[in-house]
Amino acid sequence: MNLSALPAFADNYIWMLHDGTQAVVVDPGDAAPVLQALDRDGLQLAGILVTHHHADHVGGIDALRPRLRGPVWGPAHERIPAPFVPLHDGDTLDVLGLRFCVLEVPGHTAGHIAYAQQDGVDAPLLFCGDTLFSAGCGRLFEGTPAQMHKSLSRLAALPADTRVCCTHEYTLSNLRFAAAVEPGNTARAAHDAHCQALRAEGLPTLPSRIGLERQINPFLRCTEPTVIAAARAQGADGDDAVTVLAALREWKNRTR
Repeated sequence: MNLSALPAFADNYIWMLHDGTQAVVVDPGDAAPVLQALDRDGLQLAGILVTHHHADHVGGIDALRPRLRGPVWGPAHERIPAPFVPLHDGDTLDVLGLRFCVLEVPGHTAGHIAYAQQDGVDAPLLFCGDTLFSAGCGRLFEGTPAQMHKSLSRLAALPADTRVCCTHEYTLSNLRFAAAVEPGNTARAAHDAHCQALRAEGLPTLPSRIGLERQINPFLRCTEPTVIAAARAQGADGDDAVTVLAALREWKNRTR
């Protein structure tokens, strides 16, 4: 099974899984990179996975339908271009011989879902849209800090070697913010150097790994004393994880 990140727009990735014959893509906001990859590799488009309704994740679906030989799957409670197969928390689906479990992860949007896979490839896969980023998380456009904390906790509980396939190249910016939160975090510093080298070569910083994110991502570390102290310095009025996450997210909203 082959996994690749197709660049789109300024900083999006459309994830593609293929077995040499059939392909599935995740969050195709733009049809052009997908069509180019299908034609280049002689692949048939067997399905489309969607995590949430934002235009940069669904905008290419209709243009891909003439090439599509399978379903579009998406969150049941979001406005996905019809027709599509609506998915709920706990649903499973088979994609190119791999079984994925659907996780409802609201916060960025009200009905956001993720796709978690644990069998059939060399390491598990997670397609998490804009909920979890490397060293960061999505903005709270429709959800609450409590929802985002619960969603991130679900993802953080996945196996440590799970590959985190998020949909934006925000890693360096997120790592700068993580350095402000935890300047003494050596794992974050080492990963920052690694990602700087990747970007200097024009390569993606993704996928990340859940185990790494537990070490470097401040939004997954809201019970750590260093993170709590940083949030308190930014005005958090409590030490509980939801209050800390809310303060971190507001802080991140003010930085680039």
